[in-house]
Amino acid sequence: MILNMSSIFAQEFPNRTVRIVVPWPPGGNVDITARTVQAALGEALGQQVLVENRPGAGGTVGSGQVAKAAPDGYTLLLGSSGTITNAPAVYKNITYDPVKDLTAVGAIQTTPMVITAANKFSASTFQELVSMARERPGQVTIASAGNGSSNHLALELLMRQANLDFVHVPYKGSGPAILDLLGGQVNGMVDQLSASIGHIREGRFKALAVISRTRSAQLPNVPTLIELGIKDFEVGTFTGLFAPADLQMDVLQRLSGALRTALAVDTVRERFRTMGVEVMDVSQPDFAAYVRTDFEKWKRVAREANIVVE
Repeated sequence: MILNMSSIFAQEFPNRTVRIVVPWPPGGNVDITARTVQAALGEALGQQVLVENRPGAGGTVGSGQVAKAAPDGYTLLLGSSGTITNAPAVYKNITYDPVKDLTAVGAIQTTPMVITAANKFSASTFQELVSMARERPGQVTIASAGNGSSNHLALELLMRQANLDFVHVPYKGSGPAILDLLGGQVNGMVDQLSASIGHIREGRFKALAVISRTRSAQLPNVPTLIELGIKDFEVGTFTGLFAPADLQMDVLQRLSGALRTALAVDTVRERFRTMGVEVMDVSQPDFAAYVRTDFEKWKRVAREANIVVE
């Protein structure tokens, strides 16, 4: 009798703990996303799923470690626009290619960005922020999750398109940046809505504008940049599950199917809804194609704007 080793391997996977690497500190959009799907994914796989934070260098340290891990399905990456299609487009000495070195397992969610201001900062509207930036060029500080992050690139594009001069203050993740925004050490921040929405609702800092085509249902009174006169300015971000390249097809299908099952759980979808994000209901091949297209877009933007991160 001839045994189909591929089928046997797929039936056995997973037979131990699966780890999801979050390449950012706790508290940001990517970390929150990982912990939102963690339990449901573990139930769908029939094994424990652990989340590990491995921050550094704008999310590229943890991402690079996963790219070099064994392609057995037990080490996964909670990837995002910042680490998958933004940082590889702008970092000079990146250690991984997001298309060649990683396998797109499945999409999770997409979220708009929001421009916020510290309560201690006098600007309470985007127009006031713009006025202050023009009155005091090079003095208004805006935080991001790190050099080369999606937040950073959105800020750079905004400054170029609106002819503004902010001081970019990069952090090692959204969590640390939010802490300094709460304390007033920085004037404002560009971040994913999912990481900021709780603080905005509690009045800990101010939402000035959302960077999306339409207003967020979570912040119906906050205008879009398009409404405020920044023509066609829309920058969204995505998160998804990734594995090292050369992942066996049966394992890829097992992981992808389990992720779709986890994302169909009512409590998971409700959690994302309250965060102001949308579940990305796309197939694994469509998500892989989306990643390739987004990567090419940001490479073009970085080249045209001459954005390079050492």
